[in-house]
This record gives sequence, structure tokens and C-alpha cells, in this order.
Amino acid sequence: MAAAARVIAIAGNSTAAASSCLLIKTPFALQRCSNGLRFNNVRRSSKRLFSCNAIYNPQVQIKREGQPETLDYRVFFEDNSGKKISPWHDVPLHLGDGVFSFIVEIPKESSAKMEVATDELYTPIKQDTKKGKLRYYPYNINWNYGLLPQTWEDPSLANSEVEGAFGDNDPVDVVEIGESRRKIGDILKVKPLAALAMIDEGELDWKIVAISLDDPRASLVNDIDDVEKHFPGTLTAVRDWFRDYKIPDGKPANKFGLGNKAANK
Repeated sequence: MAAAARVIAIAGNSTAAASSCLLIKTPFALQRCSNGLRFNNVRRSSKRLFSCNAIYNPQVQIKREGQPETLDYRVFFEDNSGKKISPWHDVPLHLGDGVFSFIVEIPKESSAKMEVATDELYTPIKQDTKKGKLRYYPYNINWNYGLLPQTWEDPSLANSEVEGAFGDNDPVDVVEIGESRRKIGDILKVKPLAALAMIDEGELDWKIVAISLDDPRASLVNDIDDVEKHFPGTLTAVRDWFRDYKIPDGKPANKFGLGNKAANK
């Protein structure tokens, strides 16, 4: 199997108002091809049906519980009826025409390591911990960082193109390179531009480089060459940031597959 990132495809119009819809749980794989990266169907026999809410951004409200930078702080998502929903499971991924939903976990120029709590009810966003202590990056991250909803890097699938690494058992990460600093829980429409195959302690951890459609330069960039032209040095900076951020804590640098280079979208 060539990839370790799966997504859940949504049946029907994912941009409709909040309603109960039928989802087809079909695994997809992030795979490199001659034109760059794409999601391909895998293991069709594993298809099964289930129901959940398909929520689009205008229907989502944010409810914060606790104080920021405390162990109890949570950012919950609610639909327009006030019912809690999961940002990971209930927000649609595909919005059509190559546009995807992106959920901000860590705003640009901040260091608190926020993440969707995949093991908690409704998967709220919380600050990550280690040995009971809140985690921070050693320095600010320079872009908006978060996840693609309804994606998962499968730890049972080895990617033959990336040193046989298995997925890290988390949603697929996004680095949004637009100029605006977003808020925790913002749901943006983004278009992918490139991808970095990071290997973190032996696990494959894709970083999708994307831009929000409301960014002033969004219309100028559609692929990796456009990023190099209109955001010169950004792909190298993203790679170097994620390569080195663990070094101050005494850990080795992360590695990257695909020749240590970004792949086209």
C-alpha cells in the first residue's frame, strides 16, 4: 500500500446547510503521482455507511470552556441548534473544485501546542500535555496550523515511497501560509499547494501546504511553482521549522522523505 493518509468521502453536496446526511466511509490514500499528490480510493471492500451531521462553517459556533493555557481549557464546536459536534468527524472535507475545509488549531505566531483531542467526546481542541504539563513549541510557529477534517494517517499502512513509514494515527496536518493570523477553531476554505512528507520518530506525518481562499494572494497560487514565485523561501522555511523544532528539547531533527523536497499538490 502506497500511502498512510485516509479521508472519509462525503456523499452529496457538502456545502449545504447543516443537516443529517449519509456518509460513505471509503478509505482514501494520499499518493504521489506524475502530476503531484492525489487522494485515491483503497480497500473498497471496507466501505460502510453511517450517519452524522454535515456542518459547514456558517453553521458552526465556538464554545470555549476554561481558561487558555490551563489543563481544563477546551474549544468545543456546536451546530446552530447548540448541539455539540466534532470538528474532526462532522465538518466536511471536500467543498468542491479542489477546495477543502481546514480547521485552525494553532494560530500564526503562537507557541501553545493546541490539537484536536481525538480521544475525547466531541474531539474538542485542547492544549497538548506531556507528563501532566502543558506543551509549547520552543518558538512561535510562523503560519496557521491545523488539520483537514475527516482525515486520518493510518498507522497500519506503510508508504513505500517514504521509507516504508507508517502513519502517525492523527488527522492530516495543514500549514496555511496566508498573511492573516487566524483564531483557534476557525474553519477556512483552503486550496492545497504542496506537501512535505515529514518522518517524526519513524512515523509519517504529512504537512499539506495550503492557502485560504480569502487571502489577497490566493488567486496567484495554484501549485508549487506559484508558491516559489509569490511566497519565495516559504516551502524551505516550513520544512526547516518542522525539521528543527524538537532540537531545543534535546531530540534529533525530524527527517523528510521524497528527496527532502516538497511535492506538488
